[in-house]
Amino acid sequence: MRDFEAELRAVVRSRYHDLHPFNQRMHTGLLSRRELRGWILNRFHYQRHLPIKDALILAKLDHPDLRRLWIRRIVDQDGASDGEGGLERWLHLGEAAGCGREEMWSGRAVLPGVRLAVDGYVNLCRHGSALEAVAASLTELLAPDLMRTRIAAFERHYPWIDSDGLRYFQVRVDQGREDGEQALPLVLSWARGPTERQAAIRALEYKCEVLWTLLNAVERAYR
Repeated sequence: MRDFEAELRAVVRSRYHDLHPFNQRMHTGLLSRRELRGWILNRFHYQRHLPIKDALILAKLDHPDLRRLWIRRIVDQDGASDGEGGLERWLHLGEAAGCGREEMWSGRAVLPGVRLAVDGYVNLCRHGSALEAVAASLTELLAPDLMRTRIAAFERHYPWIDSDGLRYFQVRVDQGREDGEQALPLVLSWARGPTERQAAIRALEYKCEVLWTLLNAVERAYR
């Protein structure tokens, strides 16, 4: 079991999108305003589909304990009421960077490659097993470190973005840690044999490719 966990963690360490050149340039202060705004607009298309993919996962869980565990993720993104949640915080980030709220919701700026990547992730959660869908979420294992890096980079290199807009990243430090800590034991307990373990690893690799494909599209369009 320890070997399987180590293999999952190795996939994230070697393939997570913190290594993508676009994110590397973001974190060293090399993005233009146009690039950063383009990323925010296109990444919102990914963010708005997170509650959808989590609802698809929720429908695959066959025990109330598991559903209670997972439903928190939908509330985290959509909020318990208007004006709350991760989507609202991302909209605040966009507004702080000069992107209009209506522009983000309209999706007019979303690139075809971004749509393709997001559709792929949603379809994995729709058509894959509960194991595969939950395993794909294990990119969250590195999300807290990425959020800390991103907060420091924005504060240092992009002072034209109001600090209130960074609330999304600040909240995700703890949320990402909790998400990873909840999902990992499920994957470890469900993947009992080599076939299941390989399926989980492939799903996690696929999710990493989704995140890279999204950034590839943004990098080509805005640089």
